[in-house]
Amino acid sequence: MIEISKDDAVVLLRLNDPERRNALSMPLRLALLDALREVEADTAVRAVILAGGDKFFCPGGDVTAMGEQPKIAALDRMRILHEIVRLMAYSSKPFIAAVEGWAVGGGLSLAMLCDTVVAGRGARFKAGFGEIGMAPDTGILFTLPRRVGVGPARQILLYNEVMDCEQAHGLGIVDQIVDAGAALDKARTLASKLAQKPPLPIALTRSVLAAGLDDVLLREREIQAMLFSSTDHLEGRAAFFEKRPATFKGN
Repeated sequence: MIEISKDDAVVLLRLNDPERRNALSMPLRLALLDALREVEADTAVRAVILAGGDKFFCPGGDVTAMGEQPKIAALDRMRILHEIVRLMAYSSKPFIAAVEGWAVGGGLSLAMLCDTVVAGRGARFKAGFGEIGMAPDTGILFTLPRRVGVGPARQILLYNEVMDCEQAHGLGIVDQIVDAGAALDKARTLASKLAQKPPLPIALTRSVLAAGLDDVLLREREIQAMLFSSTDHLEGRAAFFEKRPATFKGN
């Protein structure tokens, strides 16, 4: 589910659930949570790489597990997701995303939690949340405006259009573009550089840059718990499986 490998002071966390294309199912969330806790507790680790597969970095939430559910269950899903967000955002270690293939919804959010995003030339990015009647989550309402600015973030999140790596680079979502298949090699090179830098300034810099995140996550938790039971979410989920345009009515 999560492949963990270590090379000196650099750890690679690879999402590996090909059956679900690395969708953020509950088992994958829990596995990632455990891996992040392990990495944070290891004082020998100085940098972390987050990668996925060749065709899918991460397509976002597991739509098969969505739909109407008790509010307590929806809140628990968000609680676990937010533990992941906090561990990444408040970590003392820098994160580098190595993106190949699709990064959509929560997958895009995971990339935005990283300090540097390296993309293979075939990478594609999309917000996608609204297409299933949900609001943006996994901290992206905090991270994306700080990367690209409020205006561009509105366009990305509201229109849900696909961005190739050049478009994403122009907006500031991607920091470096490499040949397809070479994102991980480049990420390793960058992680090695970061691992040689003094760790305390990096940790303190990251802590300041994450200030204000908790306020956004609180609103996100309330909004998503409400939307899980909305008619529009049920319609968006049905349209996703039936491969048709959704008809939203605003309730």
